[in-house]
Amino acid sequence: MIRHWRLFVDSTFLYRFRRDKVAIASFSLLLLMVLLSFSSPLIAPFDPYDPAQIDIMDSDMPPAWQAEGEPRFPLGTDAQGRDMLSTILYGTRISITIGLFAVLLQSILGISLGLIAGYFGGRIDAFLMRLADIQLSFSTLMVAIIVLAIFQASFGTELYNELAIFMLILVIGIAEWPQYARTVRASVLAEKKKEYVDAVRVIGLGSGQIMFRHILPNTLSPILVISTVQVANAIMSEAALSFLGLGMPVNKPSLGSLINSGFEYILSGSWWITAFPALVLVLLVLVINLLGDWLRDVLNPKLYKD
Repeated sequence: MIRHWRLFVDSTFLYRFRRDKVAIASFSLLLLMVLLSFSSPLIAPFDPYDPAQIDIMDSDMPPAWQAEGEPRFPLGTDAQGRDMLSTILYGTRISITIGLFAVLLQSILGISLGLIAGYFGGRIDAFLMRLADIQLSFSTLMVAIIVLAIFQASFGTELYNELAIFMLILVIGIAEWPQYARTVRASVLAEKKKEYVDAVRVIGLGSGQIMFRHILPNTLSPILVISTVQVANAIMSEAALSFLGLGMPVNKPSLGSLINSGFEYILSGSWWITAFPALVLVLLVLVINLLGDWLRDVLNPKLYKD
């Protein structure tokens, strides 16, 4: 363990990271947002999921620095009387969780199918890539809207509210697997012609071992880059679905549902209900995309500029 840590400390990757101020700032801000959001049960002033801590008489209070604000609500309250700071912390945790698990599902499906298509080729490759083309012809939001609307109409809103987070992970994950599959397939087509693959095939290893133990590790660079971008895309997709009323329920809000809940009040002067969650969402997506761009440049020597 100590040896691996020393290799990481002395690696070119960490050296380049230390020399890039944008990467350091983006990673620091992302780490701070993740730590704060996942520590929300410990640090949030209120529990927005507990009706006993919500008072409708506290609704629509402005931030503490305005004339009618109160110190116990630093960022004000929403139309239900919930503390905005607490709901943003809890909502950010939900958005990040959905983004991470949706990308995990995408990667499992896409990497597996991409390996199979690239390694075996032929009719299997043609079938899987045509399936990916069909999937890519439909936008993620369109597929998600249709599936989630049908689910709500068929099984009711109450059941959907209980399963909302799982449904969002499932729909967003399944809708985006072709991004991984196409990238992995292209890498496998190049890797399977190399001598080390012929060598492990000669010694009698099976196709599964060759694909996952030998070829897959050599395709990780593009997978890491795609994953950072896909996390941001998944968070944005969840926010868009929640804004449309097909995402997280009101009693367990994500950033998207928080923006939606305050959108109808923004013209009446309660701008903070929408503005603060929207700002957090923009910052979250921005820092993830900046890290993704830096990672792409570092992992591709032709693009990296010292």
